[in-house]
Amino acid sequence: MAQEQQYCASLLLGTWKLQSFTTEDLATGQKTGLFGAHPSGYLCYGPDLRMYAILVEEGRNAPADLVPTDAERIDLYNGFSSYAGTYSIEGDRVSHYVDASWNQMWTGTTHVRQFRIDGKYLYITTLPARSPVTGNECISELVWIKVE
Repeated sequence: MAQEQQYCASLLLGTWKLQSFTTEDLATGQKTGLFGAHPSGYLCYGPDLRMYAILVEEGRNAPADLVPTDAERIDLYNGFSSYAGTYSIEGDRVSHYVDASWNQMWTGTTHVRQFRIDGKYLYITTLPARSPVTGNECISELVWIKVE
């Protein structure tokens, strides 16, 4: 079993580029690309068992100046999600232990994700949880491609 865990961990190691981010509202069954059809972002798993995830909405507007207005700050915040911490793997689940986050409510929490690797693609599915963007109970699937 320990060998299998090491093998799974070795497959996750490295940097992954976001390909898609689909969220399903569990109450309605509606699926949406929460950050647009072509969001950007990166997910990195290090050999030191540290990780980070950065997700950015498609078509995000740059502020008119270096110091954004309050309205521009809100737009920037709403089109971004990021966190970092440590991770562990158990079977087909990876747990992210968040110690820094775009939303302070996530700091100190654990995010458990199901994962599957198929060639150069990593599929991550969240467990049912309340979305920090919509507030609704949802499941998200994120597809990543290995950066080589």
